[in-house]
Amino acid sequence: MTMATEETQTFSAKLRATSWAAHGRAQHSPFMAALFGGTLAGGRFAELVAQEYFVYDVLEKAAAELRGHPVAGPFARPELDRRAVLEADLAELLGAAWASGIAPLAATQAYCDRLREVCFTWPGGFIAHHYVRYMGDLSGGQQIKKMIARHCGPAGTRFYDFAQIPDPDAFKEQYREQLDRLTLDTAEQQRVIDEVLLAYELTTRMLAAL
Repeated sequence: MTMATEETQTFSAKLRATSWAAHGRAQHSPFMAALFGGTLAGGRFAELVAQEYFVYDVLEKAAAELRGHPVAGPFARPELDRRAVLEADLAELLGAAWASGIAPLAATQAYCDRLREVCFTWPGGFIAHHYVRYMGDLSGGQQIKKMIARHCGPAGTRFYDFAQIPDPDAFKEQYREQLDRLTLDTAEQQRVIDEVLLAYELTTRMLAAL
């Protein structure tokens, strides 16, 4: 069996291959090590939920604006939206006044600034950040939920439940097919790949700041 060359790789396969190491760095941060090792305090988990809220607030505002866009629109599917469940999680973890008790960390603010810079005006930038967040949520996020429930209790884990996506594997396959249908030249493909790598780096920095 021969490996696919760069010329024959689908775009989704190229994205996965070139970002695998960056994905691994995010998943093996000290914060994630504490989570999987059972040493993460409940307050630190609540802080993670708060920081995720700021990221998804910006990303999903961009999605709402781009739903009719011919390139980005097919990715901005409302069944993926996480902002409402993050709000419910924060209310459960921090109480009804949660909104006045949270603020973005500097690393989260930098992440949100980048989202505002590229996601509203560059379809490829939106897709890059969308891919990193939601494909991760539908994959490793399910294992994260199990660890949180085991070590911190089930409160605040609605974020990981995709009630409107009964078959996550089939959904992810459709998502990859959408990526492969994009008509991007070589330069634009590389630009999207570079933004995916940046998205992972911003995620890693945010986790490191927790």
